[in-house]
Amino acid sequence: MRLLESKKGLSFFAFEHSEEYQQAQHKFLVAVESMEPNNIVVLLQTSPYHVDSLLQLSDACRFQEDQEMARDLVERALYSMECAFHPLFSLTSGACRLDYRRPENRSFYLALYKQMSFLEKRGCPRTALEYCKLILSLEPDEDPLCMLLLIDHLALRARNYEYLIRLFQEWEAHRNLSQLPNFAFSVPLAYFLLSQQTDLPEHERSSAREKASLLIQQALTMFPGVLLPLLESCSVRPDITVSSHSFFGPNAEISQPPALSQLVSLYLGRSHFLWKEPATMSWLEENVRAVLQTVDAGDPVVEACENRRKVLYQRAPRNIHRHVILSEIKEAVAALPPDVTTQSVMGFDPLPPSDTIYSYVRPERERNSVIWESQLCVCRLRSFPSPSNARAESRQPRKHDRGEARGRSGWGSEPQPGPEQADAGCARHDGQLPPQRPRGTARGRR
Repeated sequence: MRLLESKKGLSFFAFEHSEEYQQAQHKFLVAVESMEPNNIVVLLQTSPYHVDSLLQLSDACRFQEDQEMARDLVERALYSMECAFHPLFSLTSGACRLDYRRPENRSFYLALYKQMSFLEKRGCPRTALEYCKLILSLEPDEDPLCMLLLIDHLALRARNYEYLIRLFQEWEAHRNLSQLPNFAFSVPLAYFLLSQQTDLPEHERSSAREKASLLIQQALTMFPGVLLPLLESCSVRPDITVSSHSFFGPNAEISQPPALSQLVSLYLGRSHFLWKEPATMSWLEENVRAVLQTVDAGDPVVEACENRRKVLYQRAPRNIHRHVILSEIKEAVAALPPDVTTQSVMGFDPLPPSDTIYSYVRPERERNSVIWESQLCVCRLRSFPSPSNARAESRQPRKHDRGEARGRSGWGSEPQPGPEQADAGCARHDGQLPPQRPRGTARGRR
């Protein structure tokens, strides 16, 4: 990692690839193009800390439901990049920036995102929230992974209502967070849940309740197509006066622009269970009736919100599409536009920016003529079973039929490098990372 420049109190850094690491990267790209997962495993035998290979193999393990190995590979990727940190690079200062347009930096973003996802699934929302804050702090203006679509969900799950409210108050003026359905509904929910805390003074609870009711009515007026899908996700049958009303009826969801429907699907697929509490549903019902009265009275705000919906949500930006792909929420992925779904999306670099800044280029050569020296090594991949099957498989006699050996996937446990193996994917002073993570943080160049 090197320091590019410092200005206005911010420091801009970039990861660098050594010549050996560049060679490993080229081999990795050939392995991806070959569509043969064994080739990535072979690459990790010689470059056990090559970050993109670790992330790609982690995805494969996750798809095969080997969650433990998937987490271990992501942690190894993070350790590899941590060893390359610049002495002035700080994860906690909030003043360090990494340009997502540089391919070398994207691996760090994706490794952090995958680690955050694992933490959330393991029931650690507070720690996942801190990872989300970190990713957002690396490039808050561009927000390449669109963490603003997730941070409200993690804050609610972590019960950090004050943080979500403060973020909304400080960023609303210049980021228009209320125009995102997730913030429009999560912030009033945070106010309401805050008003339910018995340890607060009565006047603070009453003020939070009033603020929550005001904001949820604004959200329902701006995004009427959210209500019925939300109630359906919560297995709640709406009142006939609500479901039959033209404002909240099926037409409200159908008439939404495609970009808005995608945002709504993403929010509901991720956060609908936060609304299932009976007290929350009673409060929502109370405010839905208040909104219907406003609509029936012909309030001009209703028409103004409808006009804003038609103008603001014509097309989602690329970072939202990137976030939807990483989220893997089926309803949101299904709503992606055809120009995104028809192009190839690589797990190690989903939807790269169109203005990518390349520090080096891949050498011109016939990709199909690249023959891996691993035709025999692939046969040895039989010794890498998944942890869940390692004991059972070790009791069975080995078969040395070449055709059977080459047919195995080899996605199992991680390869163990020998001391004589050169580590093209490492980044430290003497050219090879230790096989085990030390307590201290080594520093060097990736």
